[in-house]
Amino acid sequence: MPADGTADRRIDTSSSSPLPAPTNGFRTVPTNSLYRLRLNPNNSHRPDSYEDLNQIEFTPLLYSSLERYLPPNMLNVHREIKLRYMSEILRRYTSEGERNRIQKHREYRQRIVSNYQPLYRDLYQLNATTFFVPSFLKAFMASDNTREASIRSIMSEPAPGIYTFNMLQPRFCEMLLAEVDNFEKWIQETKFRVMRPNTMNKYGAVLDDFGMETMLEKLMDEFIRHISKIFFADVGGYALDSHHGFVVEYAFNRDIELGFHVDDSEVTLNVCLGKHFSGGELYFRGVRCDKHMNTESHPEEIFEYSHVPGHAVIHRGRHRHGARATTTGQRINLLLWCRSSVFRELKKHQKEFTSWCGECQRVKRERLQQELFGSQGEAAS
Repeated sequence: MPADGTADRRIDTSSSSPLPAPTNGFRTVPTNSLYRLRLNPNNSHRPDSYEDLNQIEFTPLLYSSLERYLPPNMLNVHREIKLRYMSEILRRYTSEGERNRIQKHREYRQRIVSNYQPLYRDLYQLNATTFFVPSFLKAFMASDNTREASIRSIMSEPAPGIYTFNMLQPRFCEMLLAEVDNFEKWIQETKFRVMRPNTMNKYGAVLDDFGMETMLEKLMDEFIRHISKIFFADVGGYALDSHHGFVVEYAFNRDIELGFHVDDSEVTLNVCLGKHFSGGELYFRGVRCDKHMNTESHPEEIFEYSHVPGHAVIHRGRHRHGARATTTGQRINLLLWCRSSVFRELKKHQKEFTSWCGECQRVKRERLQQELFGSQGEAAS
């Protein structure tokens, strides 16, 4: 499912020229540097934070995530030097047209934020104690040595690669629903032309566009990344660095169902906010790479999930799925598409995806069986 990619990165085209040379004796980028990254991250390295910097080209979280992939001689130089080095790399993957498009989207967001008056300002800063149910929050408060086991203890895996858990407090769900309603009223009153979440949903709102980007980025960084490192490391869950956050609405006078698709994400978080409804089940049909997107599903890959307000389901973005018709009432869901720029770059150089694509795994098993039977036949003769 393609999304509007402008939610990914923040770029200021007015400051696209190289940063001034550092002073105070800081080392500079090596003159023979080819601006390359390591293939494997240095997981023991503690990256700098870039949150306090203004007018940087990409999101602070992207720089922090990318830093672990710097060459050894770049890990301990001054932050400004690392920033320049990583910016040079990131610019390679952003065309002038892409930069202009993202800049226009930033201006679009700024027009909304400058004119829209939030109903609940508390929603725009992550407040874990009021957002999350106690069991979810307690799992993440465990020590470093026990956090993984603690997180696993709150997760259910009703089908391979699909995890569910209780996440959001009812009051938070009510407030977010009211905030979205307030935003929709503002749209109607001002006749502001907004972008909807993606090409498949005609209704719903992009939360990042009216001020919730920072809150959702922290949600991904402080909570979803921990989950993804445990369960989705094979698709970049260890290095999530950007997101697309939105709500979708299903009702008789809205979107009713959602066709079979995959998400433009490495990891997708889907949380039901309410309201009262019947139907709307998610149906899953196995994880696939691009090559095997249209292959048949196997019995063990077929699963249906019924939404419960406040409860979350999390899965790989490449896990094929759809939503059945919402037959009565209104169903509204919060979705967070989490992405990894590092994984996407590494994926360009791979030919097989046996670690996560169900069909690649099947093909590999068949090939190994043929080789085994062939070798046995030769031995018998």
